[in-house]
Amino acid sequence: MTPQSNVMVLAPVREGRAPELRQFLATMNRSPGVVDPDNGLVPFGQLDTAHFVRFVVLEDVTPNDIVPFGVPPEHYPIYLAFMADFDGERDTFVAKLVQIATNGLRQIFSFCEGFNQNTDLRWWMEAYSVPIATNYVNWVGRTSLQVGEEAALHTALISYVAQNATALSDKPPQQIHQQLREFVRSEQQAGRLPLTPDPATPLGWQIRNIGHFLGVLLVLLLVSPFLLLYLPFFLIILRHHEKHDPQVSFRINLDHADQLARIEDLDVTNQFTVMGSLKPGWFPRTTLVFLLWLVNYTAQHLYTRGRLARISTIHFARWVFMDNKKRLVFASNYDASLEAYMDDFINKVGFGLNLVFGVGVGYPRTRFLIFGGSQDEQPFKYVLRRHQLPTDVWYNAHPGLTALDRHRNTLIREGLEKNSLSDSEARQWLQLI
Repeated sequence: MTPQSNVMVLAPVREGRAPELRQFLATMNRSPGVVDPDNGLVPFGQLDTAHFVRFVVLEDVTPNDIVPFGVPPEHYPIYLAFMADFDGERDTFVAKLVQIATNGLRQIFSFCEGFNQNTDLRWWMEAYSVPIATNYVNWVGRTSLQVGEEAALHTALISYVAQNATALSDKPPQQIHQQLREFVRSEQQAGRLPLTPDPATPLGWQIRNIGHFLGVLLVLLLVSPFLLLYLPFFLIILRHHEKHDPQVSFRINLDHADQLARIEDLDVTNQFTVMGSLKPGWFPRTTLVFLLWLVNYTAQHLYTRGRLARISTIHFARWVFMDNKKRLVFASNYDASLEAYMDDFINKVGFGLNLVFGVGVGYPRTRFLIFGGSQDEQPFKYVLRRHQLPTDVWYNAHPGLTALDRHRNTLIREGLEKNSLSDSEARQWLQLI
């Protein structure tokens, strides 16, 4: 198994250069929201281990929302964020990225502070890389190569079955399974349908993963007496904040909504980037740091096979703190429309939304950080849409494939690799094609 990794470079944009930067990034797109994978700046199509890559200019459109809390708005810089989700080691990916796109990256990052014509590109990207508080991968170990090969396998089987429908119609499921195995074997021998074997899981990753799994459990065990002692005080402080914090609620600017809509629903998968301020004070900040730490643990060790709790439509997602943990960025790659995406969360894991966004400025009131909040549907949708930012450049290595499509294709391959199936197993497997 090849585990997935990520990178995020976050750098302040030079004063007054953001509009020009946006225009420059737009040259990487064929049309708004549709990237050219062979563009001359960063030819994403040559990054064979990439799943999703994006450039996004992070300009907070809600800085004054903090004023009702008695805090003056801060003058945050506009940032350029580069995010990538990929297979294998981070250093290997960055080295390949720099190899194929040195000139393009240098032109893009020249809009940022701290970068000039003499800057070492690899060093600068490392210096401006930021840690991710919580990271989610839909299926740990399913590589970009595997996704592509299994999609091609599915397409080949559909074509073969359609061309031989009459001959196959009278055969029992087990015999059809064997005939399709023979077809795939002949295609592989001809070099038309590669199915690369799954490589061994890197030993270093296994050790780190087990160490993290046991280490976090040990830490929780050691601090559990203190957490129990703190719990009553936590609940009292929490309820005080929930009852008395100002409720900031604004409708989204329609021009902003139109700008977001122009780059959405152009494929079965969409991008999502939101940024906002946390409520001021130590309590909201420490609460969210702890909760995201726990969510990251579950995402790394429990939700690794197609679901984040009950949600199966997210490919990759990340939560990242900014500006000394005063602000938060959330970025995801998800299937279907934004409306369906939000409804899915509200109906299935609304409490989870409250936990990870409930201390954000403008979020609907929660009760004990579990109840309420996202259940107040329209205010919840307004605040998310209002804090959403247009993603300037977004690359999806496998457009047209939902997370469920990818899982189906894996099941098809697994069924083919079995020497024989029972009649009921063969029947169920054929229904996947």
